[in-house]
Amino acid sequence: MKRVLTALLLIPIFCYIILWAPAWAFLAAVAAVAMLCFREYAELTSLHAIEKPGVFGYVAGLLLLFLPGKDFAFLVLVAILAMALSLRSRELVEALPAAATLLLGVVYVFGSLRCGIDLHGISPYWLFFALSLNWAGDIAALYVGRLIGRHKMAPRVSPGKSWEGAAASVTASVVYGALYFPRLLPSVPLLEGLGLAALANIAGQFGDLCESGLKRGAGVKDSGTLLPGHGGWLDRLDSSLFALPVVYFVVSNFHW
Repeated sequence: MKRVLTALLLIPIFCYIILWAPAWAFLAAVAAVAMLCFREYAELTSLHAIEKPGVFGYVAGLLLLFLPGKDFAFLVLVAILAMALSLRSRELVEALPAAATLLLGVVYVFGSLRCGIDLHGISPYWLFFALSLNWAGDIAALYVGRLIGRHKMAPRVSPGKSWEGAAASVTASVVYGALYFPRLLPSVPLLEGLGLAALANIAGQFGDLCESGLKRGAGVKDSGTLLPGHGGWLDRLDSSLFALPVVYFVVSNFHW
C-alpha cells in the first residue's frame, strides 16, 4: 500500500515538473533529485569500504548538469582532480577505488540526468517518455514475475527477477510506445520508435540490476528511506539513469 500511495503522489508531481513547470523549477527539481541520488550512492560506496565522494563530487556533478555545451574535456578534468584528491587517502591502496568511485558517481548520476535535461530541451515529451517507459515495464515485470516467473534471470544479484518478468517488461514498454508516439510524438516513425522503446527498456533493466548489485555488495535492501514503499531516490530512478542516455543518444542523432 505504501508503494502505491507514494506512486500516486509522485506521478502528478513528475508530470507537472516535466511537462508544464517553468524552466527554473524544472532545473531546480533535477538538481535536487541528482543530489539526493548522489548522496545515496555515496552511502552505498562507504558500505563497500570505499571513501565517500566528498563535496567535490557534488560540485563537479552540478557543473556537469548545468555547464553549457558538451565539452568532453570537463570529464577529463574531473577524473584528473579525482585522482589528485584521492592522494589524501589514509592508505594509498585506497586511492584508486576512491578516485574511480567519485568519477563513476558523477557520470552515473549527474551525467545521466544531464541527458534528461538535454532531452527536455528537445521536447518535454521525450523526457517524459524516457522516464515513464520503464515505469510501465516495471509494473508488468512485477505482476507477471509473481504470477508465472520460474526462470531466474540473475539470482546472485537480484533473486526476485525472472526472465518471464523481463520479457513482460519489454513487451509492456513496446505497447506503451505504440500508444505514446502517435499521440505525443507523431513525427517519430512508429517502427523506429518501438525499437527505441525496447532498447531503452533493456537498458533500464540493466540499470536496475546494476543498482541491485551495488546494494547487495553493500549488504542493504534499499539505497535510502525517503520514498516509502520504494526505498530511496536511487531505487526509484535506477532504471531511468540507464535509459536516459540511450534515448538521448538515439534522439539527438536521428533528429526526430
